[in-house]
Amino acid sequence: MILYEYPFNERVRTYLRLEHLFRRLVELMPREHAVDHHFALVTLFEIMDVAARADLKSDVLKDLERHKSQLAGYRENPAIDQRVLEDVIGQLEQCFTALHEQPGKAGQPLTENDWLMSLRSRVSIPGGTCGFDLPAYYAWQHEPADVRRQAIAGWSTTLAPLAESIQHLLKMLRDSGAPQKVMALAGQFQQNLPQGRTYNLMRLRIDPTLGLVPEISGNRLMVSVRLMRLGEDAKLHQASDDAAFEVALCA
Repeated sequence: MILYEYPFNERVRTYLRLEHLFRRLVELMPREHAVDHHFALVTLFEIMDVAARADLKSDVLKDLERHKSQLAGYRENPAIDQRVLEDVIGQLEQCFTALHEQPGKAGQPLTENDWLMSLRSRVSIPGGTCGFDLPAYYAWQHEPADVRRQAIAGWSTTLAPLAESIQHLLKMLRDSGAPQKVMALAGQFQQNLPQGRTYNLMRLRIDPTLGLVPEISGNRLMVSVRLMRLGEDAKLHQASDDAAFEVALCA
């Protein structure tokens, strides 16, 4: 099954983008080739760009504190495994402390590294990291793979508290959704959302053998899914047949 996710607000949209970039960084870092480490650094710069939003750190800290307060209300509840509950609360507290103790925005210490910032200024230019443009970077790419890996790991350390916080917040959000099977009639599905509850994320799973691509839209009142299929003209067209898929709405 292919999993698609659709955020209902800008805050969750930013969290998902950061999670995507952190996963890419973790995948690229252990590799051997210099080109993989080049794109690991490009990913690092993309994370810094997304994390530069002024209110991001504040939003993450508020969400951590809110979840911690909600979970604390389940203490002494006989229906709840207290050991698991305390473990989760402890993880949230650790994330909050680590992120709160970081000065300024996430990744800000990296902006003081002149070598990295000179590379960052050239990355957005097509072909801007050629050997004749950045000979110091060209030389670094010829270092042993272990040396490059250790350097990237060290630079990434300053972003670890943000990565761990985002991971925990998205896990809790996703766990709040109960999947249900639905049917799209003639390639179209709509569902009204109950009033009095705010949803932050929609998760959709669809069988890849159907050859369908969902186009999702939504607001606080309704969600809509159009199932599209790639035609011979290399364009997406709405499917005309009925199809089943799985939906979870996460509050």
